[in-house]
Amino acid sequence: MKAHPSAIISPKAHIAENVEIGPYSIIGDNVRVGPGVKIGSHAVIENWTTIGEGCRIYTGACIGVAPQDLKYKNEKTFLEIGARNVLREYVTINPATHEGDKTSIGNDNLIMAYSHIAHDCSVGNNNIFANNATLAGHVHIADRIIIGGLSAVHQFVKIGSFAIIGGCSKVVKDIVPFAMADGHPCAVYGLNRTGLLRAQFSSQDMLELRRAFKLLFYSGLNVSSALEKIEKSIPSNAHLTMLCDFIKSSKRGIAISPKQS
Repeated sequence: MKAHPSAIISPKAHIAENVEIGPYSIIGDNVRVGPGVKIGSHAVIENWTTIGEGCRIYTGACIGVAPQDLKYKNEKTFLEIGARNVLREYVTINPATHEGDKTSIGNDNLIMAYSHIAHDCSVGNNNIFANNATLAGHVHIADRIIIGGLSAVHQFVKIGSFAIIGGCSKVVKDIVPFAMADGHPCAVYGLNRTGLLRAQFSSQDMLELRRAFKLLFYSGLNVSSALEKIEKSIPSNAHLTMLCDFIKSSKRGIAISPKQS
């Protein structure tokens, strides 16, 4: 471990090899830091937080401090952060609220400056949060999602894989996988074609998803009728199954197109 003399590191923390800790950073009791992690200056990591290998934590990040939830009464709760995540300046991530529960972050996420991930959230892999992206409590983010700067996601909302959320959006309903969404409140404007091309989706997969989106958002059918027609009229594949399963599991309801409003 290479730590600046001004850093404060609890003897109860577990620090792996090749970790770098910058000036005036604080590592609290029970924190576990994996190999190759680099922590900048003035960062604070507390409580039952685990940081996976190869993460980069920048100046002023505040990780694992008590959740901003009035129900929290100093229970033992957890924050688990996977490997190779980049947490830029002044990012804040809170652990869960209730005894034994956890907030979890997957692998290879880029979380830009001043972003906030609240208690009990679940974030998957390969996501990008632009500056000041904000998740309220119990939000579920899947994989390969982009959330634009200054966007806020309401508590208990889910966002499906390969979706993109425009900047300054107010997300109050679930956003289906593969969607391009934007607005205040956030609405779906079509298929995230650019993101799917970058992910090397086949032309056939994109054609079938486009057909499904037309039925969901532009046919005039309600969601349950559109879902029934999708399952009957479009050949099933893994992507369509993901889309349909997401809709069926939605508790808040899905964001719709402005044309359906």
